Amino acid sequence: MHPETLPATTDPVSQAIVAAGLILLFTLLTMEKAHRVLVALALVALLWGISYLSPWRVITLESAQAALDLNVLLLLAGMMAVVGVLKATGAFEWAVARLLAGRSQQPLLVMTMLLWVTGMASAFLDNVTTVIFVTPIALGIATQLKLDARALLLPVVMAANIGGTATLIGDPPNIMVGSAADLSFLDFMMTVAPPVLVMMVGLDLLMRRRYQGRLLADPSLSATEVPVPELRNRPLLIGMVWISAGVLIGFLAHGFTGMPAAVPATIGAAAALLLQDYLYLRDNHPSADERRHGILAIIGHEIEWPTLVFFALLFILVGAAVNTGLIAGLAHALERGILAGRDAFGLSEAGTLVFAALLVLWVAGIMSALIDNIPFVAVSIPIIASLTTSMGGGSMVLWWALALGACLGGNGTPIGASANVTTLDLAARHNTRITFREFLQVGVPVVFLSLCTATIWVVIYVFLGNAVAVTVSLATALVLWLIRRLLVPVRIRP
Repeated sequence: MHPETLPATTDPVSQAIVAAGLILLFTLLTMEKAHRVLVALALVALLWGISYLSPWRVITLESAQAALDLNVLLLLAGMMAVVGVLKATGAFEWAVARLLAGRSQQPLLVMTMLLWVTGMASAFLDNVTTVIFVTPIALGIATQLKLDARALLLPVVMAANIGGTATLIGDPPNIMVGSAADLSFLDFMMTVAPPVLVMMVGLDLLMRRRYQGRLLADPSLSATEVPVPELRNRPLLIGMVWISAGVLIGFLAHGFTGMPAAVPATIGAAAALLLQDYLYLRDNHPSADERRHGILAIIGHEIEWPTLVFFALLFILVGAAVNTGLIAGLAHALERGILAGRDAFGLSEAGTLVFAALLVLWVAGIMSALIDNIPFVAVSIPIIASLTTSMGGGSMVLWWALALGACLGGNGTPIGASANVTTLDLAARHNTRITFREFLQVGVPVVFLSLCTATIWVVIYVFLGNAVAVTVSLATALVLWLIRRLLVPVRIRP
């Protein structure tokens, strides 16, 4: 048998090798002594060397190919191309100027607007697509207002991950959970969207408190200083509006068409590049030597290849954890922990359900901060399915706990969610560097508060039902919003 067709070894040594590799990855990324692509590449090379030169086959080339998530990679590349074409119309500069109109002396208000726009958009687009659109706007605003861009970008990425938790299509783990548990878009909206709203108001308060000393108005800027530039290439902009709308419809129609998010994104990228090329040829009539190929500019300058390469290498590393049984072992340990807790504390059926849901919620949150949440959710789904069968009525909360933990935990580290890596790479391209440690300082408190909110929601959901949980969530969000208005009133000037 060809070595590549041999299955991975699942003995304790193989699992220990992969675990050590993941711990080393996290440690080196935290230390920031080398670029993350180099760190991931070196570890993949090390695991391949071990696989082919020792008895422990942790990840072969064939297994690595299977571990790559083309849906995520093509989604990222496609939306980067769409955004690249859209940038040629001047839409981002126009949006920056319109957003800043009359608000040059209110940077905290600008941050709040960006945070809420990102959170709401992430619920109806995937969160990666949202940050691809919003990050250039945030960077442009920071430049115009002479602000620290990190004070805008970190709230944006936190809002993207929290907002994406609210719907079926907002984050890939939700799509997986929804498919396994037969949950619809409406199910998510009517169940987890209300507590997510509480988390968004809490995030608004937390970010205002954290950055109020750094988001200070520049006295040299007047309220009317930012001019609104003219839009360039209106035919291209109109076409891009229709193409973007088609991509959004493709995302929303996933339940009917079965198309992964990468499919409408790729179709949209192809349509955008074809439209750009057609309009260029129509307006310029260039010779063969004069013609400038827009697709080459997009590929060379707009698609973040380091981001895509890092994702691919990360998928391979996590694939090794899946293939060797490391992640499965962690998931089974979760099941044993639930049963042990039930027996140790003599819990009732409802008490056991709450204990199980909270264990799923916090383990998923912590694990999703450390490794990619997609393979963890994939391995956890059969475990949750088994638990829901054995626990009987009300066990649907376990699915919600898995979705909440996996999505919210992504805010914990720069590698916890695709939106994080994408935002940091886009920022780095514009000379704004967010360190691993700075991300942790913001992300860890956000994750902790989000999971605490989800904990309260789980208890109410189990003991009092979803209707009460929704009512309490909406009431809490309203109270927090009123407190926010009292503490930090918003003065919107036209």
